[in-house]
Amino acid sequence: MTDLDVLRVFCGPDGGGGNALGVVRDGAALPGAAARAALAAELGFSETVFLDDAARGTVDIHTPSVPLPFAGHPLVGVAWLLRTLGRPPRTLRPPAGEVAVGFEGDLTWVRGRAEWVPARTTRRHASAAEVDALPAPPPGEGWLYAWAWQDEAAGVVRARGFPRRGDNIAEDEATGAAAMLLTHQLGRPLDIRQGAGSQILTRPCPDGTVAVGGRVRRDAP
Repeated sequence: MTDLDVLRVFCGPDGGGGNALGVVRDGAALPGAAARAALAAELGFSETVFLDDAARGTVDIHTPSVPLPFAGHPLVGVAWLLRTLGRPPRTLRPPAGEVAVGFEGDLTWVRGRAEWVPARTTRRHASAAEVDALPAPPPGEGWLYAWAWQDEAAGVVRARGFPRRGDNIAEDEATGAAAMLLTHQLGRPLDIRQGAGSQILTRPCPDGTVAVGGRVRRDAP
């Protein structure tokens, strides 16, 4: 078994919640796509990320069933981890393109483009209670981000994410890419409360990118 860091990304202000992430620091230990897919499936996290070049920030992201060109919570997690190792990155390089990184207090931020987000549907509900009442997953096919305003004036959103791709992830606890897409659609900063206790902060940027930020904690592997 290769060395693995297990993080929780997009934790709430109290340190709870957060989406589990596996980080393989030495991507060279598993160079083949088949081996990486097998490990991601075995681990069963929403995503596992392989750090192929720490100096350049080159990363490879896998769900339990498919590779991804871009995903928010793996990039926030890797950026945070590199900072704790004394190598805070300014840029990460997933397959989709260059991702700017920033740090503000206990928040780690990454910036990407809505067109990098793999296909998914955002569906507005009338209330946060409606979102909470949804089964996991709701009927239907394709990635679904269900959301409602919790406090529209303050930009607070209640959301849940359902990959619905046939693997073991019935519900995604915290989803940076979907949060980025929703922010792009609404055109305003958001404070998203997702899953059982996670918080994702977002803001549109003047260059057309969207910044996604949150807190990260380390768990035992």
